[in-house]
Amino acid sequence: MTDHDRAATRREITTALSSAFERRHEVLDAIVDAPDRAASVTAIAELLSVSPLGAEAVMGMSFEQLTVEARRANQAELDDLDSQLTFTLAERPAASGDSVTLRAFDPSDDADLFSTRTAEIGAAGDGSGKPAAGLDDEIASASDRMFAEEAAWFVAHEGSEKIGLVFGELVDGEVNVRIWIRPEHRKKGYGTAALRASRSEMASHFPGVPMVVRAPGAPA
Repeated sequence: MTDHDRAATRREITTALSSAFERRHEVLDAIVDAPDRAASVTAIAELLSVSPLGAEAVMGMSFEQLTVEARRANQAELDDLDSQLTFTLAERPAASGDSVTLRAFDPSDDADLFSTRTAEIGAAGDGSGKPAAGLDDEIASASDRMFAEEAAWFVAHEGSEKIGLVFGELVDGEVNVRIWIRPEHRKKGYGTAALRASRSEMASHFPGVPMVVRAPGAPA
């Protein structure tokens, strides 16, 4: 993720918090009326017209963040982020949207995509940094790790088009997450969008396990 994408993500969160401050009574009603956390996040996102990422940040707010001092600090950060960000959505269309979705990697249907990735990166799919083995061996090894719940691989889509891969590998009590985006789709924010989408997927597959984002082998 680039510095601009990090700033955009932070701005997305601070914007959601700012909106929640202004409409705190409505936000509280939405949370109270929701049957569970997932429904609360959805309700907040719809109420405030923010992304799920922003809604999650609102759900995680503490009462301390509602003080005048905290609200002023949040607004100051938001103003600073607005001044930093100079790129436009036209330049990185996927960076702040929810158009990218993930689905489970299919060893048969997605072997061609993994082959393209491996031809470029040259490293094994397990994140060890070792040279890649043969395609069939790599995929068989990944399938074994996924069956043993030691790995979770996903294909990133925009619509029906495959734009990249997301790898999650359980190593020493952490989930190492790596993202590879096809060359023709880079520099548009898809890596950032795929990373966002991966958070809930990794949390579902590896509940309670810290997620560590590793530098990709090629720019996203």
